[in-house]
Amino acid sequence: MIADGVELHPLEVWHAVEFAAHLERAREQIRPWVGPTFVTDTVDGARATLRRYADASAADGARMYGIWDGESLVGGVMFVTFDAAWGICEVGCWLEPGAEGRGVVTRSGAALLDWAFVTRGMVRAKWHCRTDNDRSIAIAHRLGMHSDGVLRSSWVYDGRRYDKQVFSLLHTEWPGSDAGR
Repeated sequence: MIADGVELHPLEVWHAVEFAAHLERAREQIRPWVGPTFVTDTVDGARATLRRYADASAADGARMYGIWDGESLVGGVMFVTFDAAWGICEVGCWLEPGAEGRGVVTRSGAALLDWAFVTRGMVRAKWHCRTDNDRSIAIAHRLGMHSDGVLRSSWVYDGRRYDKQVFSLLHTEWPGSDAGR
């Protein structure tokens, strides 16, 4: 349980219809901030996105989790990358407008970080976002992440180039890990 009535569950291929409906509600809110192949316009596109992550998860790689408010998918968190051999992962998130302001993304991100550091023994978690994405930057800070710097002109959206901020957190800094206690 992430919050009152809000739970975090793996997003699987069989969720394609709900995922597509959710993306329709969230599309304009999240499109500037996520990769172009993520925000699909069809159930088949949603199914293909979920299939990519299911295949990656089966290979102990990237994973996606839905944030469910009751029966409705309202957002999600993910391991954009997950490399157990190197002990490095990247966490990302998205949320539809009606679910904002309740702290569910921060708590969901913390759940992913706790699993990565405590259960899986990851050493470093990353967070990437555009430098003008104030909400994403605030979440990275609330998760205790530190700025590693800016990758200039490294994000393209709608024909324009943007800078990308990189944050990270080490297992020794995570309160739930042995080293962070």
